[in-house]
Amino acid sequence: MVSQSAARFRMNKATAITLLVILAVATILRFDFLFSTSHKVSHDTIHYDAMVRQLLDEGVYAYKSTTSNAQVTPGYPLFMAAIYKLAEGLSYEPFPIIRVLQVGFSLVSIALGYLIAARLAGRQAGLLTAATMAVYPPFIWANGAILTEPLAAMLLLLYVWLQLLAFEQKRWTLHALAGAAMGLTVLVRPEFLVLIGASYVLLLIRGRQLLETAKLFLFALIGAGLVLSPWVIRNVVTLGEVVVASTQVNPFAAGTYPDKNYDDGLVDRKGKTQMEVAKERLRIGFTEHTWTYVKWYTIGKLKYTYGRMFFGSGHSPLYPVIPLRQPVHLVIVFSGTLAALLMLRRWRQPAMLLVVLLGTISLTRLAFVPEFRYNFTAMPLLIMLGSMLAVGLWQRFKPTRDNGRSANTSTEEGAAHA
Repeated sequence: MVSQSAARFRMNKATAITLLVILAVATILRFDFLFSTSHKVSHDTIHYDAMVRQLLDEGVYAYKSTTSNAQVTPGYPLFMAAIYKLAEGLSYEPFPIIRVLQVGFSLVSIALGYLIAARLAGRQAGLLTAATMAVYPPFIWANGAILTEPLAAMLLLLYVWLQLLAFEQKRWTLHALAGAAMGLTVLVRPEFLVLIGASYVLLLIRGRQLLETAKLFLFALIGAGLVLSPWVIRNVVTLGEVVVASTQVNPFAAGTYPDKNYDDGLVDRKGKTQMEVAKERLRIGFTEHTWTYVKWYTIGKLKYTYGRMFFGSGHSPLYPVIPLRQPVHLVIVFSGTLAALLMLRRWRQPAMLLVVLLGTISLTRLAFVPEFRYNFTAMPLLIMLGSMLAVGLWQRFKPTRDNGRSANTSTEEGAAHA
């Protein structure tokens, strides 16, 4: 996975036409899905709806409460609130408008997937990434759900794109912009805050320049801080405490129940907070049921997270998109994982950023309750890595052509070089 130069990345006419065709197909599939099926509303969507209506009617920002709190970050609720006001002015229901806008987020994500993969491994890898993202069923189904996934995925890919440019060019403005993109991502999904630190640890290890890395990291933190500052200030003023991300404990506490057996009776929960119960469960679990908890906090949660694709909030009739959906999902997971492992042999390559981010996301997920929904934002990274591997293998082993020219002469554009 070798990033050569901007020259190899530039889009020629054939590539541009192919990408436009991919985006056109992606658009048709997404709108056909939206308007040909009946969309269900999830438990989380019901609470988001109540939260937004309370915010607009009473000016109280609170999730599952009538008293101000910081249980969820404001990115998606404020986006919903803006659409609710727009829909009110148009005398229209807000959910259909949100779904249409989420199609836009999905299409931008495909374009960003192309840009990232093409810069790292060439146009073929970029096009394969875009084509896979265009037809991967969850990237279509999620647009019908009133959930954070489409917006979070787009912002995370924007961060990856800007961070790659920043690492390549080392301009402070790019590092600040990457930080700002991460700030926006955190406002939608707070668990991604750790990714910015992981990125600069990689830069430090790769370049071994402590002062230079610290300076660039500072610019990134300034960018993120400027975006997050209104939320932090609100929490200090309203709640009297510094909250950078969110205060929700339930995902962490629920993650302490192996195989999601919430009635295992391991700890008496009466009169205790969720955090107190969670800490006690971890202490007893890892000391008295060590193997069960070790397995749950490694293989068990990874299987729950990546074992199946995300179906959105549900819809009927089923919009199949492609045949063999589950095998395709598993091929993406395993090929992306294999590409990540191969990349460890050449860890100084720019594409190592994808591996570090994927690894950090997966490790972070181990702390919380696992859901198939939580693989959604990691899947673009796995698709990009798998596409690089596929293109690299094709370039290495394709039949010899062009007057006996060796098929191995163009291996630098793919993951087989990892």
